[in-house]
Amino acid sequence: MSVTSLVTLDELRAAQARLRGIAAHTPLVRLSEPGLAGEVYVKAESLQPVGSFKLRGAYNKISQLSPDDRSRGVITYSSGNHAQAVAYAARAVGTKSVIVMPSNAPEIKRRATAALGAEIVMVGPASSERKQKAEELQAQFGYVMVPPYDDPAIIAGQGTCGLEILDDMPGVDLVLSPVSGGGLLSGIAAAIKHQRPEIRVIGIEPELAADAQESFRAGHLVTWPAEMTTRTIADGLRTQSLGELNFIHVRAFVDDILTVSEDEIRQAMRILAHNARLTPEPSGAVTTAGMLFHQDRLLPYQKAVVVLSGGNVEPELLRSVLAA
Repeated sequence: MSVTSLVTLDELRAAQARLRGIAAHTPLVRLSEPGLAGEVYVKAESLQPVGSFKLRGAYNKISQLSPDDRSRGVITYSSGNHAQAVAYAARAVGTKSVIVMPSNAPEIKRRATAALGAEIVMVGPASSERKQKAEELQAQFGYVMVPPYDDPAIIAGQGTCGLEILDDMPGVDLVLSPVSGGGLLSGIAAAIKHQRPEIRVIGIEPELAADAQESFRAGHLVTWPAEMTTRTIADGLRTQSLGELNFIHVRAFVDDILTVSEDEIRQAMRILAHNARLTPEPSGAVTTAGMLFHQDRLLPYQKAVVVLSGGNVEPELLRSVLAA
């Protein structure tokens, strides 16, 4: 592990400055549920302009591009939230965006990405397939790649979420973040551990897509096949492995990675909607599921923050979850 590979506090602070006026400083919403051992707050990244935390990393990356790079346009690959973020950031700086999306991406995310002016290219459901297609188009047309997570500027941008948590709740002693490719978890963990190493940072993912937990336990990157990760309702957490740079940060800064069941994710969505008055997508609800149903593995804590990473949920899915 190379310490020089880790995002620095200065890089995180610089990202925070770039994002002022672009990304929202999202609130902490108290979660009042029976049986919680301490105070629990939801970091409502669903309230970002594109409905998820992804705007932080995408804008931090794209805003630093040279005029020549901007003239070439940007490309990325995403199941939806990073797609919208790149399209939004590209439009903000006046550059073209091309997004490679999987065939099983939620329709609400495809429509929102197109509405932001992006050119969309559809491929199969595997995360490896959309990455390969994006790299082919990059080579063919000279676009600048904006990776969804495995990039220092992306990690620093996502880490500004962690800076806000420390600014708004100095007494926090436990932070839960969703984990897929690892951009959000590695950024938040870096932001927190650089300043308050005693605070525990734990990643949460679906047990049907638990490649990150397996990698964390094994001490080396593990890849799951697409037919396994696509089983989960949490469409934003179907990445087949952590990014290489993200894994370096996870090993350096993250205390543990836990998993939750599909039923627990659905129950957490209902609780977030009814009790916290927040709109959760399944991927964003995994942290609340971890807190509610696996609290015994998180003790002790006095003030915890669970990151609700996004709220871009298909209306039909949300209706079915709330009606159960």
